[in-house]
Amino acid sequence: QVQLVESGGGLVQAGGSLRLSCAASGIILYVMGWYRQAPGKQRELVAVITSGGFTNYADSVKERFTISRDNAKNTVDLQMNSLKPEDTAVYYCNGRRLDNYNYWGQGTQVTVSS
Repeated sequence: QVQLVESGGGLVQAGGSLRLSCAASGIILYVMGWYRQAPGKQRELVAVITSGGFTNYADSVKERFTISRDNAKNTVDLQMNSLKPEDTAVYYCNGRRLDNYNYWGQGTQVTVSS
């Protein structure tokens, strides 16, 4: 059974930092990353990283967020700095197989107060 378990969300003031972590079990995933969904909006990509270390970031988080991955532990982290109120959302861990099948975590709330 494949599971993605997230941790690290919470409440922070604007300008602060949070670190999200996600541990995958049951499968080795080609791409791992983070998406987010704010109230009334569609789920959007935040950052992804391949098993080879290639990364892709949403323009809105470049220079502020850093994604990293530990292939041996099958984990992916998202370091979020200089947080803004518009970063408030439920953040979902994502894992993708080589055949592009996606797995999702249960989501973790990130709230940034102004």
